[in-house]
Amino acid sequence: MEDQSSLSPTLVVGAGAWGSALAMAIARNNQQTWLWGRDKEKLLKMQLDNANTHYLPGCTFPEALLVTTEFEDAVRNCKHLLISVPSKAFIDCLTKIKPFLNAGVPVSWATKGLAPESGEFLYDVARNILGGNHPLAVISGPSFAAEVAENLPTAVTVASDDCHFAAALADLLHSPTMRVYTTPDVLGVQIGGTVKNVLAISAGISDGLGFGANARAALITRGMAEIRRLAAGLGAETETLFGLSGIGDLILTCTDDQSRNRQLGLALGRGLSVSDAVSYVGKTVEGMHAAREVLLRAQQVNVEMPIVEQVCKILFEGYDPHESVRALLCREQKSELTHPETVRVN
Repeated sequence: MEDQSSLSPTLVVGAGAWGSALAMAIARNNQQTWLWGRDKEKLLKMQLDNANTHYLPGCTFPEALLVTTEFEDAVRNCKHLLISVPSKAFIDCLTKIKPFLNAGVPVSWATKGLAPESGEFLYDVARNILGGNHPLAVISGPSFAAEVAENLPTAVTVASDDCHFAAALADLLHSPTMRVYTTPDVLGVQIGGTVKNVLAISAGISDGLGFGANARAALITRGMAEIRRLAAGLGAETETLFGLSGIGDLILTCTDDQSRNRQLGLALGRGLSVSDAVSYVGKTVEGMHAAREVLLRAQQVNVEMPIVEQVCKILFEGYDPHESVRALLCREQKSELTHPETVRVN
């Protein structure tokens, strides 16, 4: 596997906003790209419109992008499979794919989160389900689907323990408007992409309460410290968290209202109940699905994550958002310069 042509045709599974945007990005490089989703009626409409007008209005599909309703044939004939489904559907998606996927076909995904209940990282889930014969990679970084679909400048990270696949996938995605970096630190990239969604809920809550820019900056900064602590506790490279998949994605998700996680937090801060806030957003909010699993992983390695803990209390225990944010900002004084290797709580 030496260049992007070895990954053509690429099948993108998941025809939501992000899956459609990634399919468009690949097809703009004149690489044959297939897009499939579970709702046949919506796929037929996309074929008719030559666009995903529901999620990405005004963005026409490139010529190299084909929307297909033939799932089994597409899986059997693709040279690369890219998954873009919510984390809660990731296991079912892989299970559905496995019987039709040829040996050695590389698999990547742009899903950010952990496996429900078990808290497993998705790289481990994919390896367990598919076995060791498929190169795997994670696509992450600060990237809103609408801006990728509009061909606006974006930079992302590809993480894989297979350097040849990482390079080929980066080449497949790279364009004048898409800068792609690679890293072997799969764990660090997954941690950054997962935890930032939970932290974005807290930033949204703070802004919804009207606490201002100072409080938001404090939550982002201390949230980054929590990500670094978890990364150190789980054995990831903490330097990874200062890259696109860490601080880059955290800043984007916490500060821009395109973020569903931030939207949920804003709604909670403005007084909506959790159920009403979820209905208001109307789309999958990965931070809500990941919050409990992130806290569980932190507790397993004895790492303190007070912001994540307060988000869990608000989402699942009925805590008042106003008091939770104040509790965070009024915690006991301590030195800011705590090194990752000394962050575990005794």
